[in-house]
Amino acid sequence: MSLDARMQAIWYGRRGISWLLLWPFSCLFYLIVVMRRWAFRSGVLRSVRVNKPVIVVGNLSVGGTGKTPLIMWLANALTQQGLKVGVITRGYGGQAKSWPQFVHAASDPLEVGDEAALIAQQTQALVFSGPDRVADAEQAIAAGAQVILSDDGLQHYRLQRDCELAVIDGSRMIGNGSLLPAGPLREPVSRLKQVNLVLLNRRNANTASAVLNGLISEHLEYTVEPTQLRSFASGALSNEWRPLDKLKGQQVHVVTGIGNPQAFIAALRGHGLNVSARLLPDHAVFKPADIEFGDGLPVLMTEKDAVKCRTFATAQDDTRYSAQHWAKYWIVGAEVVMEPATAAKLLATIQQTIASHASH
Repeated sequence: MSLDARMQAIWYGRRGISWLLLWPFSCLFYLIVVMRRWAFRSGVLRSVRVNKPVIVVGNLSVGGTGKTPLIMWLANALTQQGLKVGVITRGYGGQAKSWPQFVHAASDPLEVGDEAALIAQQTQALVFSGPDRVADAEQAIAAGAQVILSDDGLQHYRLQRDCELAVIDGSRMIGNGSLLPAGPLREPVSRLKQVNLVLLNRRNANTASAVLNGLISEHLEYTVEPTQLRSFASGALSNEWRPLDKLKGQQVHVVTGIGNPQAFIAALRGHGLNVSARLLPDHAVFKPADIEFGDGLPVLMTEKDAVKCRTFATAQDDTRYSAQHWAKYWIVGAEVVMEPATAAKLLATIQQTIASHASH
C-alpha cells in the first residue's frame, strides 16, 4: 500500500493505533493554525486588501471536493451577468520560473498548473496562477478584473477577502474530524461557522446533510455530474460531445490523477460503466505510458487529466498518435447541477458582497 493510500485509510477510516501515533502532531498543527490566524487578525502578520471584491472558494480538508468545477460555474455565471471575472489559483505543480503567470487556453499545464489551464479553457475569466495570492489578484485587477474568485486559498490569510465559500465533499465529509497529519483537515471544523456559505457537493445527501446540520445552521447543495464524452480524435482534441451513456454496459479503463478519484469512479459506475481504474497522484504529470493499457478498450479521463495529455495528444510527427490510436480515448465532461433556488441564493450572496465592497 502506498503512503498516500495509508494516509487515506487513516483519515477516512476508524481511529486506530496509527491515528493515535499521529494525534500529538495534530495537536501541534492545531496550535500553529490557531496562532497563525490570530497573528493575521491582530496585525502581527500583515494582510493585504485589494481594490476589488475577493471571493474565496476553499475547503477545510486536503484532496478533491468538487471545488474547481464550482469555480468555473461561478466564473461563467458572473460573466453572463456582465462582470469581468478574475480567477486566481495556486498553480500547483506548475514549473514556471516566474510568478504570477497569466493563463490562457493554450497555456502549458506543466508551466502554470493543471487546474489553472483547465479554468482558462473552460471560462472567459482572466486567470492568473502563482503561490502569492496577493500578487495574483493585483495582476488580475490590473488586467481588468472587476471581481476576484480565489480557487482555494481559504487558509491564505495574507489576502483579505470579502466572502468565503467552503466546499465539502458529501461522500468523505470531514473524515475522522482530526487535523493534519492524523486527519485530513487543515483547520478545525469550527471554522465552518465563520464562513459566509457552506456548499455541500453531495454524494450521500441524507447522511451528509445530517452531519452538517449538527455543525452549522445552513448549507447549500450541488452536484458535479459526469454527463458527456469528448473524443481525442485525429491527433487533436475534438469539440464534439456525445452522451456518456454511449459506453453504458461496456468495460472501460479509467486513468486519473485527481484529489478524490473514488467519487469520479463511483459516478461512472452509476452510469452503468464497468470500470477498471489506474490511479495516479493528484496533479501527476501524465506520460504516454500512463494512458496505455495494451488493449482496445475505451480509456476515460477527466478534463483536468486531459489538459496534461494535450502535448502528446496533438503530436503530428509520431506514428503512434494516429486517428485510429486516439479513437479509444475519451474525456469525461462534467457539469455543476444546482437547484435554481440554490443558484439564486449563491449568486445573490456574491452580488451583495460586490455591492458592499463598492460602498466602502
